[in-house]
Amino acid sequence: MRSSLRGPLPWLGGLLAVYLIAPLVAVLFAIGPGLGQGMHEPGLWPATGISAAAATVSSLVIALLGVPLGYVLARGRSRWLRWLELLVQLPLAIPPLASGILLLFLVGPYTPIGSLTGGALTDSFAGIVLAQSFVAAPFLVVAARSAFAAVDPDLEAVAATLGHRPWARFWRVSLPLAWPGIQAGGLLAWVRAFGEFGATVMLAYHPYSLPVYTFVQFGSTGLAAALPPVLAALAAALAFLVLTRSAGRLRRRPHATLPAPAPAAPPSAPAPLPLAFSVRRRIGSFDLAAAYGGEGRRLVLVGPSGSGKSLTLRLLAGLERPDEGYIRLGGDALQDRAPEERSIGYVPQDYGLFPHLTVWQQVTFGRDSDPELAAHWLSRLGLHGLEQRLPSELSGGQRQRVALARALARSPKLLLLDEPFSALDAPERERLRRQLRLVQREAGVTTVVVTHDPTEAAVLADDLLVLSHGRVLQRGAVEEIFRAPATPQAAALLGIPNVFFGTVAHPGKVALGPHLLTKQTGDLPPGARVVLRLLPERLHLGAQGELQALVVDAYRIGGRAHCDLLLEGDIELSALPQGEAPSAGAHCAVTLQPDAVLLWPAPDA
Repeated sequence: MRSSLRGPLPWLGGLLAVYLIAPLVAVLFAIGPGLGQGMHEPGLWPATGISAAAATVSSLVIALLGVPLGYVLARGRSRWLRWLELLVQLPLAIPPLASGILLLFLVGPYTPIGSLTGGALTDSFAGIVLAQSFVAAPFLVVAARSAFAAVDPDLEAVAATLGHRPWARFWRVSLPLAWPGIQAGGLLAWVRAFGEFGATVMLAYHPYSLPVYTFVQFGSTGLAAALPPVLAALAAALAFLVLTRSAGRLRRRPHATLPAPAPAAPPSAPAPLPLAFSVRRRIGSFDLAAAYGGEGRRLVLVGPSGSGKSLTLRLLAGLERPDEGYIRLGGDALQDRAPEERSIGYVPQDYGLFPHLTVWQQVTFGRDSDPELAAHWLSRLGLHGLEQRLPSELSGGQRQRVALARALARSPKLLLLDEPFSALDAPERERLRRQLRLVQREAGVTTVVVTHDPTEAAVLADDLLVLSHGRVLQRGAVEEIFRAPATPQAAALLGIPNVFFGTVAHPGKVALGPHLLTKQTGDLPPGARVVLRLLPERLHLGAQGELQALVVDAYRIGGRAHCDLLLEGDIELSALPQGEAPSAGAHCAVTLQPDAVLLWPAPDA
């Protein structure tokens, strides 16, 4: 850390610091014996009080209106909001005197608003507040917009799936997380309002605010007479800065009520409900069309990145609306319901834990969460004793289990998990995978899991939905799909090697590229397109055989030899030979042992 303070950076920063501090030091040498009399001038302290009171009122008004505006600017997607943001920031660039003139065109004594208020908005305390609000508001709005933009929108999405409506999501999630940035913006707004002169002198010359009083003293008597109000301004601003910084340091760790003891027996779980959906969603050039209507209660979506898995899950959660289609859970149609009305549990890829809440506050955050059920799942998932910890104090596996306990604490009818183990190391992933399987059985809830891991798919699924580029490659029971993947692409996504398209050459012979393989073809006619699977453990490598191959790579896993082969026609083949494998770069022959080839009709046959 000390090395980062070497070089030119400290010197460059120090020059500016010296320049900013030097005038404060210089003014101390100007203090003379007549200061005491100047500090008792009859107009000094009333002017100081007016500036402080007006700055406080204007800051409250700015906060009341500016925080929602900052939120809208951060979350809105309309193009006109970008223009609104630009216009809102204009007072930062306009000279303060020009700002005062603009306000006179709006609320001056001869305008419709001025006539309606009897001129009460100029040369009054209200006029000072209006002037200060106009020039200071952009400081808070810009800070609030940046603070809200830094809050992960997925946190609000998770709060929606936990039953909270938009106002509650803003008040309980976004506002607390954005508060430090908003607080900084409010501080800047107050200081800017307190020191405002140009717009104030144009709109409300009387009663004197402290900057106007300072200007009058300087203009009428000279520099010495301006010293007392300058010192008063320094003292007031310094006091405000110290108080606000002290208040920020006094923010205490959130306190969580200790949970009730976990019940001795798990709560009774209802039977899981059947899920059926057919949804279409277009986002730019991406077009998703996914459908499912199986009998299983544990569905896993498998596919590469960008295939539409997470989008499908968000459609089921209600975080995205389908362009067309339906979603049914049991006898309920969900497609037109808001996420807070769907009675679901949702765990996003990064778990979506709220940084400002303890573990116990997390698991009871759902609008209809059951504290007793929350305590049960904390205990069941090995989280007992961690109730007072914040997410930053947990390991990756613990955070994943907290998110799962939070989703289960409200007895959801549908549990949605998006890549739940992707961020974990292999041992933790394996342990939590087994634990989730037990949870699926114990909770009795219909589950949809998104993954790219074939092992997770095999362990957690009754049914599989294989997606690629927004389209369903195959769907059905997990055993059936792993036994007979519909296409080589589906097989590759499931980690099944040696699956190819072939053609029936004539009865008993199948063409795989330039190679003819012996396999009973039943009543399939010549020319019929088929899917072939060559079992790696049934391939014998030796000096003589049916197929000639180049050994691209050879290695051992768990004491078992593995070979990657290349056949003529650029056909890649995996083999699990018995004993020692040929070395990489060698040529060998491949013999197909009995039952080494599996065959079924291709989907388009």
